[in-house]
Amino acid sequence: AVILLYLLSFAVDTVYGLGVTPGYLFPPNFWIWTLVTHSLAEKHVWDVAVSLATVVVAGRLLEPLWGALELLIFFAVVNVSVGLLGAFAYFLTYVASFHLSYLFDVRIHGMLGFLGGVLVALKQTMGDSTVLKVPQVRMKVVPMLLLLLLAVLRLTTLIESNVLASYGFGVLSSWVYLRFYQRHSRGRGDMSDHFAFATFFPEILQPVVGLVANLVHSILVKVKVCRKTVKRYDVGAPSSITISLPGTDPQDAERRR
Repeated sequence: AVILLYLLSFAVDTVYGLGVTPGYLFPPNFWIWTLVTHSLAEKHVWDVAVSLATVVVAGRLLEPLWGALELLIFFAVVNVSVGLLGAFAYFLTYVASFHLSYLFDVRIHGMLGFLGGVLVALKQTMGDSTVLKVPQVRMKVVPMLLLLLLAVLRLTTLIESNVLASYGFGVLSSWVYLRFYQRHSRGRGDMSDHFAFATFFPEILQPVVGLVANLVHSILVKVKVCRKTVKRYDVGAPSSITISLPGTDPQDAERRR
């Protein structure tokens, strides 16, 4: 579909009709379908290549773990979230600047948002895998490294703002979904420490980021947007933790043995 729409773009403006335009998504226009179609619209052949590579990687590495249905749900959640969050961010920018270009000249499109989501999922499932040996780069740092690269490219005006917005909101929305909402055999979400929001940042910043993230999470729990964190422990797994019952002296226990 991506290739066909790219070829069609030489004849008609597919990005205009299928991409998310903030001013058309909200009332009175309600171009709601663009939340579903924007990820399929590309303008450049290199964007098509990135889109196809993203789908292939997701199919090979994530589908065996999740299944086809869950991967499809993940694809839909991330792309709809990217469209909504991106449009809302540009609307707020318009409110602050009163420049209509933020409402009607911006097009949110392409699979960079889903790419961000796939990288976050790979951080979760294979974060310690080595991507590059020299210099050594592990999978767990790739999502933020790419975000930093896109931010630098945006500052140099080599890319448009919608590229950075799409990828950034893809990273954020995928983490929220995988952290709190994804259903699996163990319940819902992934509250493990290695997947905390702070782990996306350098170690020197993690305490501060963790403090802010916990504060935001507490507020969201109070307004019932998120559930309270409940950590699960496998009591059958080997552990170095020693549990002492009240009133039991370790030396007495040793003598009984």
